Amino acid sequence: MIIRILYCFIILILFSCIASPRYSSSTHTNTSKKHNSTPLKKSTVKQGEVIRGVSSWYGPNFHGKLTANGEVYDQYGVTAAHKTLPLGTVARVTNIDNGKSIILRINDRGPYVGDRILDCSYGAAIKLGFKDLGTANVEIKIIELGDGVYMHHNE
Repeated sequence: MIIRILYCFIILILFSCIASPRYSSSTHTNTSKKHNSTPLKKSTVKQGEVIRGVSSWYGPNFHGKLTANGEVYDQYGVTAAHKTLPLGTVARVTNIDNGKSIILRINDRGPYVGDRILDCSYGAAIKLGFKDLGTANVEIKIIELGDGVYMHHNE
């Protein structure tokens, strides 16, 4: 009986020492290192200015992962990635092709494909009406520039 208790105690100690990964997915490979190797240009955009270009969306492969500002990415939220706008920037994004518009916040970096200027969350793409198309011509009007602060997590 004492031997059994001792074995259970040893197994309990061994399993309590194993770290379980947070925000992991077996289908996603981390590609952020190649993007962070080149420094980003400082944004020269001011409050009230308008930027036009092509937006895409991202979702399932990043859901639950940390964004560039330290938040956990929620694909159903209304956030976006931009290469240079300060993190925390709030902007009105309008789909020029259909006139739909939402207010979202920049909390990540990207897109890193072609000449796209914005990578919306899946939820934002649904509200802007381009989820099925994949991309849309958009207008980004800066409402408030963010402070660019990274959210630190105390673990």
